[in-house]
Amino acid sequence: MPLHVITGAGGTGAPTAELLARRGERVRLVSRRGGGPEHPLIERIAADATDADALSRLAEGATTLINTAVPPYDRWPEEFPPLATALLDVAERTGAGYVMMGNTYGYGIVSGRFTEDLPMAPVSVKGRVRARMWTEALEAHRAGRVRVTEVRASAFLGAGAGSLYNFMVAPLVLRGEPAAFPGDLDTPKTWSYVGDVARTLAAVALAGDDRPWGRAWHVPSTAALSVRELTTQLTTAAGGPAPALTAISTDQLAAIGAADPIMREVIEMMYSLDRPDLLDSALTERTFGLAPTPLETVLAETVTAYGTGT
Repeated sequence: MPLHVITGAGGTGAPTAELLARRGERVRLVSRRGGGPEHPLIERIAADATDADALSRLAEGATTLINTAVPPYDRWPEEFPPLATALLDVAERTGAGYVMMGNTYGYGIVSGRFTEDLPMAPVSVKGRVRARMWTEALEAHRAGRVRVTEVRASAFLGAGAGSLYNFMVAPLVLRGEPAAFPGDLDTPKTWSYVGDVARTLAAVALAGDDRPWGRAWHVPSTAALSVRELTTQLTTAAGGPAPALTAISTDQLAAIGAADPIMREVIEMMYSLDRPDLLDSALTERTFGLAPTPLETVLAETVTAYGTGT
């Protein structure tokens, strides 16, 4: 039975493990605490993914190595590079196809939609971290040392998603409380449901041919929807009133960030919060036969997860 090793048991790693297991695939889910969903085909392991020797032993004989692990937002420059180096080393040692979970930060500022053929042109510290990870992995692929691909998502949506929107808006407005969000509340954005992230990671891992390797794939994501529009639809789905939603300026974010290191890191990403952030996923949809989950389904799941308070 094929084995897939997944590092990270959070909002994308756990649903990916469940999806693969439901399809009859064996999964070894590796995280620092050994958490994750219970399933007969999921083996949960507590280990440090930066330990290449230990992870190589766990990944021996694996078909794919899927990384969804991510350091705390304020420690990316220090902690992401050693993690990426270890994972690339493990993929080279074991021969497992290396599937990276990524985002759009490496593209920088783009006019129009993000497409997979855009060059890396980061304008932020975190974007440079992401771009470096992908560039080094792609160079190893082109040198014939590994097979590598990256699945890239827009802002996460859905229950359990580790996203700014879930932290700052969804639970509050579903309790009938006012909420605030940084940036332009009316600029259009695409949103990547974590279930669709899992389906894309699984489709790449199960492709069984060379199509996935040596390039990036975008997660099928919602049609353009502003933060305000999304929030109105969320509270409507819950049967509640229109939300009290205000914008947080850069100055206000800086004041908040003086005491909150995570929020302080959002400041350099304000360019993406003030501008349209649109992911083009047409290639993924054509290649793997995927489509975004209907927004109504995602909103209903979110309402169930966070409660309405109304």
